[in-house]
Amino acid sequence: MKSAIYKGIKTMACEEHAKPSLIESDDAIIRVVRACVCGSDLWFFRDGCEADTQTGHEAIGVVESVGGDVTIAKPGDFVIVPFPYSCGECPVCKAGFESSCPHGGYFGGEGLGCQAQYLRVPHANGTLVVVPGEAKSFTDEQLADLLALSDVMPTGYHAAASAEVKPGDTVVVFGDGAVGLCGVLSAKIRGARRIIAMSRHADRQALAREFGATDIVEERGDEAVARVMEMTDGYGADAVLECVGSALSNDTAMKVARCGAVVGRVGLPHGVEADIPGLFYRNVGLRGGPAPVRHYDTAVDHLLDLVLNGEIHPGRVFTAEFTLDDIQAAYDAMDQRKTIKSLLRVSEV
Repeated sequence: MKSAIYKGIKTMACEEHAKPSLIESDDAIIRVVRACVCGSDLWFFRDGCEADTQTGHEAIGVVESVGGDVTIAKPGDFVIVPFPYSCGECPVCKAGFESSCPHGGYFGGEGLGCQAQYLRVPHANGTLVVVPGEAKSFTDEQLADLLALSDVMPTGYHAAASAEVKPGDTVVVFGDGAVGLCGVLSAKIRGARRIIAMSRHADRQALAREFGATDIVEERGDEAVARVMEMTDGYGADAVLECVGSALSNDTAMKVARCGAVVGRVGLPHGVEADIPGLFYRNVGLRGGPAPVRHYDTAVDHLLDLVLNGEIHPGRVFTAEFTLDDIQAAYDAMDQRKTIKSLLRVSEV
């Protein structure tokens, strides 16, 4: 099968690789229909990881085969593959935090790379999200919306939920990539009255406004803090969504939070430090982490239903399309900010 392989700093290749097979009785094999490149993939793309590693952690596809213990899906079913895999049975999973399951993990690596024609899904019963209907019944736009439910839309929603966004709130969203934009959309879903998107890029600003942003702030650092404070009568935001992970983004996010507010953080942290005593005296909370995708897709606000009903269109974050043969170009487009998010057309439905 064809698979995306990391070869070295800023170097990807599409290579023939062994098709994964069932290993455990609760495994499933998926024929991937659509996959994509994530902003978090750019960390290893730019900074390095082990060479000759299979890549990708977002996919939708059709079940090809299942182990004897799999009951959630059967061959032929159309499924979303959340980026974390989880047992679905332990106290952590039952509490709605599948992304922190002690028996689970994350896609990417040997046999688990989603940027490939086929994918092995461990713990299928606790991981897969079954989409009603046949894959071929959906348009390309609907497939893009469903693909967004494998990571970026639930991750943006996790930021909003962790920040406890509620009707009438003023919300600040850090990050204008796919996750940040989905954070804007999530704040809108949860009833925010004012949504301030931190963005310097016209195309992303336009999509942020389409998703519900009422204001755009281009400043960074101390200038951004001053601007947000001016916009909020000196109090700061009722809820803050941190969707970048950088030290500057986190520092600014914590500074613009109103006393008593919560910063919902979903950006993978890099070099982040926190003024714990300062946060203590301001009663500012920090919550968040890897998103429990399955929980949000099916249990809380039913993101899958919102997509199937046409109420939200998170697939709008995919602004360029590639094939696996073009995997280098797909990563380059993300790295050079030529696209918000690269979609990979892996196979036809």
